[in-house]
Amino acid sequence: MANPSVNGSQLMTSVEDLIFEVRVLQKAGILAPMRLDKALRVGSAFLRWGASPATGIATAAIHHPHEIAVIDERGSLSFERLHRRSNALANSFAAMGIGNGDGIGIMCRNHRGFVEATLAAAKLGASALYLNTMFAGPQLAEVTRREGPKALVHDEEFADLLEGVDSSVARVGGWSDAESADGGVTIEQLIAAGDDSDLRPPPDKPRFVILTSGTTGTPKGAQRSSPDGLFTIAALIDKIPFRSRQTMMIAAPLFHSWGFFHFIMSLPTASTMVLRRHFDPEETLRATQQSRADVLAAVPVMIQRILGLPDEVLSSYDLSSLRITSLSGSALPGDLAIAWMDRFGDSVYNLYGSTEVAYATIATPEDLRSAPGTAGKPPRGTVVRLFDEKGREVPQGSVGRIFVGNGMSFEGYTGGGNKEAIDGLLSSGDVGHFDSEGRLFIDGRDDEMIVSGGENVFPREVEDLLADVEGVVEVAVVGVADAHFGQRLKAFVVVQAGVKLSAEELSAHVKANLASYKAPREIEFLDELPRNATGKILKRELHAHEGEDST
Repeated sequence: MANPSVNGSQLMTSVEDLIFEVRVLQKAGILAPMRLDKALRVGSAFLRWGASPATGIATAAIHHPHEIAVIDERGSLSFERLHRRSNALANSFAAMGIGNGDGIGIMCRNHRGFVEATLAAAKLGASALYLNTMFAGPQLAEVTRREGPKALVHDEEFADLLEGVDSSVARVGGWSDAESADGGVTIEQLIAAGDDSDLRPPPDKPRFVILTSGTTGTPKGAQRSSPDGLFTIAALIDKIPFRSRQTMMIAAPLFHSWGFFHFIMSLPTASTMVLRRHFDPEETLRATQQSRADVLAAVPVMIQRILGLPDEVLSSYDLSSLRITSLSGSALPGDLAIAWMDRFGDSVYNLYGSTEVAYATIATPEDLRSAPGTAGKPPRGTVVRLFDEKGREVPQGSVGRIFVGNGMSFEGYTGGGNKEAIDGLLSSGDVGHFDSEGRLFIDGRDDEMIVSGGENVFPREVEDLLADVEGVVEVAVVGVADAHFGQRLKAFVVVQAGVKLSAEELSAHVKANLASYKAPREIEFLDELPRNATGKILKRELHAHEGEDST
């Protein structure tokens, strides 16, 4: 017999969530009054396509046909034109034998080709595979062999990397300064040849495969489908105040979860995306100013590089239009968030998550002012719990492994396998603790704990302390083998040009503020730290320095 109290509780939660969803979406301008004929067309699109990017572009084209959807180095596209162009591309893909469930690899920088290929894949019910633009040829060959796409949309600059990709994979030029890419077919040619009429909805929801960062090994494919409704978007908008008809300067790579998130968010909000193929600190300021952008989507190392510009350059740009500086993709040092807000206003929202769990917590400007370095609190509908090595929940204030549950968790790795799960929650791969206000702090990767002389050390604490030293630009700490202690800490430090700091000074600073066993026994000074396209430090490359003399 069903338990009526449980059913009643579930019903109450569903009603409360629906009320929450409607309230947030109305405030954001996503649910807004419109003419009856448009409302019927929008409703029909949602019923036919569900919460798919195909729905987003179709409804934006109905409601705001002549408003600008994309601005890139080729100019601008309206929502109506983007909708029609992606229809034409989808029909051309279909003529190439690509259909529901097939894979389309996309190795493009931030420009209209990435957007059009993604929308075309969604309209076919195909699986879009996003490839890192920093891949070497062997990595690209390995990933495409494992994932098996039928076609690969790539920018011309990556053509030389395709030698190891199976010849059966159709090549499509995503961006080229010439009429054709390597004599092959281009997106522009497929769009010109394709029928731009609307497609029938596919039998299955489109899927998106975003690769893990691969900072410790070969990138894995993390697959997820479009959500069933708009609750996920509402939960995020409740924490990060996106609004309808904003302008988004998306500096974060679109192939990464964070850049991709803003592309997806631009559709229901009918917001304009401003895209540049290559990140340049001053060009990002210029594009943000010229477009009067409300949103700057970036990864932390990007705003670090912007703040590193000479003061006279920073002072020459007006970013007063900026309402949201949304950051994710790698750790955000507390002093970096404060430095940005002190100069450009309290606009920083930092999302903590992973490719697998999607999102876990969001830190608002108020959180970052009150508790610099915090990852914030979970949005509605997300559960975050901390467990010890035996799967027991740890008390408040204690460090534990972070496990997350929400409606956007991935569906498993495309090559097989999944993340560790406890009580239906997935591991983020990190360890952290909650403060008395319920704010999460990340203490490090759960596989980066260093055991030195029997004591446990997480690098993040030491890194943050050293990064606060005047003249230090950035720091990474790793554990290296030690005959006496099992492991010892080694720090890699980048300092500002002209600044003189010694290893002894930095080690003494750690000993004065932390337990002595947390002080690095070696400190090596580098010109820069190795990073991937999203700004994550590649610690596997730093391990190649093991055994070298410290400076």
